[in-house]
Amino acid sequence: MAQESPRNTAAEISVTSNGDSDDTREDIFQMDLKHGMSGGLNLSETHISSSNYGATTEGIIEAGPYKGSSSQPTSPVVSPSRAAASRLARPDNDFLSPKDMMKVEPISGPVVLAEDLKNPAMEKLDLVRKWSINTYKCTRQILSEKLGRGSRTVDLELEAQIEILRDNKRKYEHVVKLAQTLGSQLYQMVQTQRQLGDAFADLSLKSPELHEEFGFNAETQKLLSKNGETLLGAINFFICSVKTLVDKTIEDTMVNIKQYENARIEYDAYRTDLEELNLGPRDATTIPKIEQSQYAFQAYREKYEKMRNDVSIKLKFLEENKVKVLHNQLVLFHNAIAAYYAGNQKQLEQTLKQFHIKLKTPGADAPSWLEEQ
Repeated sequence: MAQESPRNTAAEISVTSNGDSDDTREDIFQMDLKHGMSGGLNLSETHISSSNYGATTEGIIEAGPYKGSSSQPTSPVVSPSRAAASRLARPDNDFLSPKDMMKVEPISGPVVLAEDLKNPAMEKLDLVRKWSINTYKCTRQILSEKLGRGSRTVDLELEAQIEILRDNKRKYEHVVKLAQTLGSQLYQMVQTQRQLGDAFADLSLKSPELHEEFGFNAETQKLLSKNGETLLGAINFFICSVKTLVDKTIEDTMVNIKQYENARIEYDAYRTDLEELNLGPRDATTIPKIEQSQYAFQAYREKYEKMRNDVSIKLKFLEENKVKVLHNQLVLFHNAIAAYYAGNQKQLEQTLKQFHIKLKTPGADAPSWLEEQ
């Protein structure tokens, strides 16, 4: 039993065990509450005293008189009720003052970010994670194929066309190198013939007794030098055209073929992964993995089929373009070589006009003495 505190005459409410106030003291409580509210009831001086648990009066709420300054504004009068008495009798206060609310610590827990508030670093990390997984699976597929343990998807017709294209590309590059060597040697011969013609012309002027002989040889060497320059222009045009075909047109198709092969490796890697999961047990843990692997497999399968169709179309157009370009260049090369060694200068010049080849005159690219000033 708690010790009873000195009672005050300000308010005295007897509360029964079920929380209802005694009807006999209803009027006294109303008069004292009006007096306490008009004077500023100080809830900090309110005490709850407990006496005998067996008695009908289980708890008494005592409120002392207001001791503050009389200059403070008075509170409005509140009529008491049984519900109000029950709330005053509770040991826990349901209301918090602003100062107490400032002391309340925030509840910790997981924070869910919205879509527009995601950290860019987390997105990059997720991309790196996906790239790492894809690279690991593709590397494993490549190693298993080289070791003869894994299976690969093969399109026999397309693979044969790709292999022929690679072989032709190597041969075309070899032809370009040989043509460049021929052009370099022909250039050296043309320069030698020009110098030899100049030497014969100089000797023709200084040797009167051999004037005609030196003169004939000088004209012959100059004519050969001129025809050699014409042939050299045709050879250079042939080299540029074939080199463009090899380094740009065919190389662009080879880039598409490389992308097709990468798509094939990804398709086989995820196909193998799905087959391994299907062979394993099916439970609550593996079923989501199988579904995710099935979704990834379908995506890479569509990518593989799209790249295969693109490469097939590209090879078809490349073959048509290659035949057209090489036909013209081979005709040019043959006619130019035949006309040069036959000594038919007119036919050689006509061949260059047929293919719209313009020869650069010596010193045409050199700036004039006015531009140098």
